[in-house]
Amino acid sequence: MKAILVGLGSAGYGWYKRIRQAGLELAVVETDPNNRSKADDGVPLYVDLEEAIGKEQPDFVVNVTPPQVHTRINTIAFDHKLPVLCEKPIAFDYAESVDIVGRSERERIPFMIAENYRRFAYMRKLKQVLESGVIGAVSTMDVSFYRYHNVQRNYSVSLLDDIAVHHFDLMRYLSGREGRKIYARLFNPIGHWGTDSECLAMNAQLELDGGIMAAFTGSISARGPETEWGGHWRIEGSEGAVLVANQEIRVVRDGEVTVINDYRDVDSPGALADFLRGLRDGTEFETSGRDYLKTQAIVHYANESHRENRPVNIVLGRE
Repeated sequence: MKAILVGLGSAGYGWYKRIRQAGLELAVVETDPNNRSKADDGVPLYVDLEEAIGKEQPDFVVNVTPPQVHTRINTIAFDHKLPVLCEKPIAFDYAESVDIVGRSERERIPFMIAENYRRFAYMRKLKQVLESGVIGAVSTMDVSFYRYHNVQRNYSVSLLDDIAVHHFDLMRYLSGREGRKIYARLFNPIGHWGTDSECLAMNAQLELDGGIMAAFTGSISARGPETEWGGHWRIEGSEGAVLVANQEIRVVRDGEVTVINDYRDVDSPGALADFLRGLRDGTEFETSGRDYLKTQAIVHYANESHRENRPVNIVLGRE
């Protein structure tokens, strides 16, 4: 199979290496000369996606452009009926995201978002633990995330849009429930590294189906010890609890603690492998555009809650 990778920045180069390691044919679209130099000799380079598609006749497109460019690239790919593996978010604008997903479904064009946190082996194992019923019915989920992540983007950096979106997706994945209401406050902590237009910290309360209450607190301008990218978790159930820190799972029940830190038996395919398998088998991707829209809805209404300083209901699709 042949892929066209659009974007060879820091994230794009990671995708470049994964695609090459998978043994796929590859062409690259990149306008920045500094980024273009990362490609190996012999890899076709283009500055225009239309031209690349016309000359290369690819099987699919991998979209790793800045979020504000996602829709333009996805639209060009869809015009050529090409499947797309796209980095999150679908688009910064939620209504725009709804439109893109709607088109992919109407025209039956495979469209997947590359959500990777739920693919961590210890998160796959955590889901198995919860589904085993060892702690009974899940009642609450508390997540803390703290890192000093000083990054430069060509858009305003936000803990919510850039990173906490992963944790909200994990709340959906682990609980098997959808978000119903959220109250979020975004802010910049004293001494933060960003600008006034950026929100590097957040507190949020999310109500999920079935009365499960989830809380998130975090910062990407933290000065203390850092959490893993997946964060630290405390999940309370009707019969026990699960604590997750530093990629180690601790199950607490009846006064006894069981430690789980071996995940060799867990099937945790990467996003690219899942995408290729879905294309081959004709099955829906785990993080299809349709499914990921439910995660993006949480982010959209978290931003709305912050602007309006009140809890808001989460409504899927257009209101």
